[in-house]
Amino acid sequence: MPQLRISAEVQDALAHGHAVVGLESTIYSNLGLPSPANHEALQRSTDAIRAQGAVPAITAILDGVACVGLEPREHERILGPAQKTAERDIAVALTQRWQFGATTVSASLALCAAAGISVFATGGIGGVHLGSEETGDISGDLGAIALHPVLTVCAGAKAFLNIPQTVEFLETEAVPVLGYQTDEFPMFYARSSGVRAPVRVESPAEVAEILAHRLIWDQGGVLLAVPIPAADAIPAEEILGAIEAALSRTSDVRGAAVTPLVLEQIAEITGGRSIPANLSLAENNASVAAQVAVAFARLLA
Repeated sequence: MPQLRISAEVQDALAHGHAVVGLESTIYSNLGLPSPANHEALQRSTDAIRAQGAVPAITAILDGVACVGLEPREHERILGPAQKTAERDIAVALTQRWQFGATTVSASLALCAAAGISVFATGGIGGVHLGSEETGDISGDLGAIALHPVLTVCAGAKAFLNIPQTVEFLETEAVPVLGYQTDEFPMFYARSSGVRAPVRVESPAEVAEILAHRLIWDQGGVLLAVPIPAADAIPAEEILGAIEAALSRTSDVRGAAVTPLVLEQIAEITGGRSIPANLSLAENNASVAAQVAVAFARLLA
C-alpha cells in the first residue's frame, strides 16, 4: 500500500464503516478560486458534507507527504500558492518534497482509492479539449475516473471542453455516466449541455447500489453528474458566449495552464457571476456526495 498520512478523524470513520467523502485541493488553492472565494468554497463544501453525517477528507501533498484528510490548522496552507498535482505528478511531488501539491481530480482519486474512500466530490471534471484531434489534449481525469474504484460526483465537465466527446470517451472507457435527476449531462455553470446523460438516477440509494455492484465486480469508477442548483445557474447561451471570448484570449495556452486561465477569464467576462455559481455547485456536489456516501455505508453495514 502506498505511504499515506491519513488524518485521525478519517481513519476512525473508515475503521468504523462511517461515510467519508474525498475532496480535491486545487479548487481551494490559488489555482482554483480567487481569495476569499476559495476559503468560502472550502468552508461550504466541508460544512455540507458534515451536515449530511459524513466526514470530509481533503487530499493534498504537504511537505512531500501524500495526505488524505487535513487538520483544521492545515486548511490555511491549501488556500495559497500551490503546484498543480495530477496523478502523474504524485511520484515527483513526493520525491522532490513539494511544499503544497494541490491535487486535481486524477490525483485525488488515486489517493482516495489508496485510502479506501469510495466517494469523491469535485466541481467539474477535466475532459476532451476542443481541438484535441490536433493537440491530443485529453485530461488525465478521464482515465483516473475509469481506473479507480471511486464514485466521482461533479457538475459535469468544465464548460469550455468538448462535452460530447468527453461523454463518449467515458463510455469508451466503460465508465457509467449517471445524470442525477436529469436526462441531460450538465455543463458546470449551466444545467444542461444539450448532451444526453446515458443513465438517469433519482436517489442517493440508487447511486450507492450501482457503486456497490461496480466494486463487487471490480469494474472501476462511476461518474455522477449533478446539475448546478437552478437559482445559481448561468444560462447556457450566456456562458457559451463567455467561453468563446475567454478561449480567444487564451488561444496560445496549452496543457495544465489552460483551466485556471480560462476560468479567470470567464469570471472577468461574466462580471464575477461565475464565482458564486462555482461556489454553489461545489457545495451542492459535496452535499450529494455525502448523501451517497451515507447510503453506501448503510448498504455495507
